[in-house]
This record gives sequence, C-alpha cells and structure tokens, in this order.
Amino acid sequence: MASGASFYEVLGISTGASCQEIKSAYRKLARTCHPDVVAMKHKADSGSEFMKIHSAYSTLSDPQKRAQYDRQLYRYTRSPNYSSLPCENMESSFGHKWETDQCW
Repeated sequence: MASGASFYEVLGISTGASCQEIKSAYRKLARTCHPDVVAMKHKADSGSEFMKIHSAYSTLSDPQKRAQYDRQLYRYTRSPNYSSLPCENMESSFGHKWETDQCW
C-alpha cells in the first residue's frame, strides 16, 4: 500500500462506500494485518500498516470527519489547471466571456 494513498485506497473501497462497506473492509483488513495475528518476522511492518488502516477507518466511519476529509481530498485532487478564481477566463458555450454572460 502506497504511503500517499487516500483512506479509500487504504481500505480498498470506493469514495461512495456505505458505512457497512467501510466497516466490512476494516474488519477484513484488521484480521490479516493486526500485529497480534501476523507472524513474528512481519510484526514491525504490520504495526505501521495496521495504524494506517485504523486511521482510515476512524476517519471514514465518522460522518463529520469523513466530510472534512472528502473536502480536503477534493481540494488536492482536482485538476491542476483549475483556477483559484472559478470565473476567471471562463467562457460560456456560446463563446462569450463569463463577465458578459452575467448581464442577461
């Protein structure tokens, strides 16, 4: 699992996953990645991996935390060509500049 992965990628679910899907994915991963379940030679790796899984679950299972996380995720994943001012240089489908279209 990538270190820069989103919480959705960590749990292996879609961004529109239900609470039940989140819980199910967490439990499935916890059974395989929890340090108490993993063999001794992999315990160091499983501890940090399990912490990522638990962090993803604790954020996505709380509706308020999830909404805040989704806003942050959207802010960082939107198109790099997206202007900080949404109406800047925007043209309508008729080829007019946005400023002239607002006078209808």
